[in-house]
Amino acid sequence: MWQLTWQVDGWIITAGALCGIAAALLGNFLVLRRMSLIGDAISHAILPGLAAAYLITGERQGWFMFAGAAVVGVLTVILAEIAREFGRVDEGAAIGVVFTFLFALGLVMIVRAADRVDLDPGCVLYGAIETTLADLMPVGSWLVPRAVVTLTIVTVINLFCVVLLYRPLKVSTFDPQLAQSQGIPVRWLHYLLASLVAITSVAAFETAGNILVVAMFVVPPVTAWLWTDRLWLMIVLSACLAIMAAIGGHLAAIGVPALFGLPSTNTAGMMAVVSGCLLVLTALIATRKGLISRAYRTWRVSQHILGEDMLGWLYRHSPQGLQSVATTELERAIMAPNWRCRLALGRLRRRGWIENLGGQIRLSASGLTMAQNVVRGHRLWEHYLAAEAGLPEELLHDGAERLEHFTDRQLRDRLHVETNAPTTDPHGKSIPPEAL
Repeated sequence: MWQLTWQVDGWIITAGALCGIAAALLGNFLVLRRMSLIGDAISHAILPGLAAAYLITGERQGWFMFAGAAVVGVLTVILAEIAREFGRVDEGAAIGVVFTFLFALGLVMIVRAADRVDLDPGCVLYGAIETTLADLMPVGSWLVPRAVVTLTIVTVINLFCVVLLYRPLKVSTFDPQLAQSQGIPVRWLHYLLASLVAITSVAAFETAGNILVVAMFVVPPVTAWLWTDRLWLMIVLSACLAIMAAIGGHLAAIGVPALFGLPSTNTAGMMAVVSGCLLVLTALIATRKGLISRAYRTWRVSQHILGEDMLGWLYRHSPQGLQSVATTELERAIMAPNWRCRLALGRLRRRGWIENLGGQIRLSASGLTMAQNVVRGHRLWEHYLAAEAGLPEELLHDGAERLEHFTDRQLRDRLHVETNAPTTDPHGKSIPPEAL
C-alpha cells in the first residue's frame, strides 16, 4: 500500500487541479458556443509559436512563450474565419485544415532544429506532471514548483476575465446579435477567448500535456452542463469536477496498475480518463438529462397513459362504468404486455381508482370521475379535429388518443367552447359532462 505525501503527491494533484480549473473556466464558453474543436485546435496549433519563441529567446519559460502562443492562438481563429468565409467551407473543416497545418509546421520546426530546440513532442502530448518537483522556485519562505506558480497565475487571470466579463461573455455566447446591438465587442471577445485558451495551453503543456488540457477544456464543462442549465453554476461545477478528476486521476494512476502487479502509469492521462468516467457516470445518473432519469420519466408517462387507457375502457364498457369485468378481458382489450398491465392495475388500485372483486375489477367512485373526464377529453378532441382540422373520420380516434392524456380541465373547457358545446362526437357517441 502506497503512502501519500504532500511534498510529492500534494503538488502533483495541485498542478493537475489548477490545469483543470484554468481550462474548465474557459471551456464552459467554448462548449456553449459550440467551439469545442477550437480549444483542441488552438492547443495543437500553438506549437510553432512555442518553437519560434524558443528559437528567439533560447528559454522554455517566460512571457515570450506565452506571447508566441497567444499570437498563434489568435492567428488560428483568424485563419479559420478566413477559410470559412472565403473558402466557403464548413467551420469544422476550416478549423481542421488550419490547426493541422500549424501543428505540422510546429513539428517540422522542432525536428529541423532538434539540436537547438529542447522541446519534446512527447512531453507536449502527455506532459510530465510527475516531475513537478524537479523545478522549484522560492515563493516567500516556501519552495514551490514553478509549474504550480505558472498555473496559479493563469488560473487567476482566467478567473478574473470570466468574472469581469461575465455578462458580455454570457450575452455574446447565447445571442451574438443581441450582444452586437448592445455594443458588446463580440469579435474582440472571440479573440480574447482564443488568446486565453492559447495561454492556458502553453502553461499546461510541459506539466500536464496536450491530452489533459484538451480534455479539461471540454469534459468538465459538458459534465456540468448535464447537471444544470445555469451558467454560473455550470462554471462552479466544472471547476469542482476538474479538481475531482485531478485527485482521482493521481490516485488511480498509482493504485489501479498496482492491482495488476504493474508500475504506476501516466498521471495526466489517468486524470483525463477519470474526467471521462465522471462524464459517463453523469450521462447515466444526472437528474434531468441522464439516460436513466430520462428512461424513468418515459416509463412513468407510458404507464400513466396505459392506466388512463384502462380507465377509459372500463368507462366505455358500461354506461356508468360500474359493471365489473374480468382482469384477463381488460388485458386482452388493452393489447399491452401482461406484466405492464399488472403494474398499471397495481397503480390504479393504490390510487383507489379501481376495486378488485376476486378476479373482477370495476371503477370506484373516484375512478369513475377520472375515467369520465378522460373519455370526455377524447371525444371533444375528436370533434375538434373533425371540425377544425378537417381530419377524415377514420383518423380521428388515433389523433384524439394521443392528445387525451395531456388534456386538463382548463383545456377541456376551452375545447368545449371552441367546438360550440357539442353533445356528441363525430361517431354519434355522447360526450359526457365534466365530472367534478
